[in-house]
Amino acid sequence: MGPHHLLTVGEVAQRSGFATSALRFYEREGLVTASRTAGGQRRYARHVLRRLAFIRAARNIGLSLEEVRDALARLHGGRTPTKADWAQLSRAWRSRLDEQIQALEALRDGLDSCICCGCLSLRRCAISNPGDVAGVARGGATFLPPRLTAGAVDPVR
Repeated sequence: MGPHHLLTVGEVAQRSGFATSALRFYEREGLVTASRTAGGQRRYARHVLRRLAFIRAARNIGLSLEEVRDALARLHGGRTPTKADWAQLSRAWRSRLDEQIQALEALRDGLDSCICCGCLSLRRCAISNPGDVAGVARGGATFLPPRLTAGAVDPVR
């Protein structure tokens, strides 16, 4: 592939919707690759756009960076994911998405019942948190379903 087929980091950022810092991060993490010009500037093959679309889709459904890395590692030779690859991998993630949907529905239903009492304070709520047992047990989002509290938000998104 000649140099005229390569994209600059700015072009890839514009076409993919990722910030240039995200592109550099994903390169450091081994999720995408770039070549360098004689002056050290990054150049990306056009197929990196499909890998980035795959990364975005996987992250949007809640996969961790490690899960995305594992999925891409299953593609022989670091090739670009195809529609068939996505279909195969996404089948494995279906149960995870079902768990997330159930957790969100439980959260929604719990919010409805909590707000109707009018106190809006789990510290004083005799129904959801009698005696502030949650405050003694641990800090943070104690009453959120585990599926909604697992993992951190990726700052690069």
